[in-house]
Amino acid sequence: MDQFLLVGADLAAISVLTFAVYFPRHHRRDLVAAFLGVNVGVVAVAMTLSSASVGIGLGMGLFGVLSIIRLRSSEIAQHEIAYYFSALAIGLLAGLPEHVSPLTGTLIALMVATMYVGDHPRLFGRYRQRSLRLDTAYTDEDALRAHLEVLLGGRVVNLSVQSVDLVNDFTLVDVRYVVGDGPRAPREAGSLVAKPDHEVRA
Repeated sequence: MDQFLLVGADLAAISVLTFAVYFPRHHRRDLVAAFLGVNVGVVAVAMTLSSASVGIGLGMGLFGVLSIIRLRSSEIAQHEIAYYFSALAIGLLAGLPEHVSPLTGTLIALMVATMYVGDHPRLFGRYRQRSLRLDTAYTDEDALRAHLEVLLGGRVVNLSVQSVDLVNDFTLVDVRYVVGDGPRAPREAGSLVAKPDHEVRA
């Protein structure tokens, strides 16, 4: 009976984490199946290992093996990796114990609450990160910073120049900035001065 309660707690926790926290914020459908599959699979394996008396050490080894799997099918962002770890952790917390305990329930709730708060859009919501290709070769960091603040309409808090090509006259830069905290960019600047390659997921 205790294991059925643990399975119920796990399913409730992963449902809240996936359908109430992750998907409404990021809308990536393929990772919904991934989170659910990883979580339920870990619960099933962990409970089987626990009932077979093979020890918690093997269960933690399973966690270590799964945690280092590199998903090569598509790129995943850092916050999505955090959701993967949460799904794994919740599955182990529910699958390894043989009896229901307040500590298990508290830790499961803590995992869900941590992701809810840590990935909340209002937490540092004005901070952005982008990789840009500028059609000018900048060798002066101060000039580059000033140009980026005008272009992005925000205050640059960190920038890292990836490449400066003096022959083809362009600069690749990774920039982190605060929106709405700097000069506004001219309307034509976005089309004539810089071409964003892609936005780096945080």
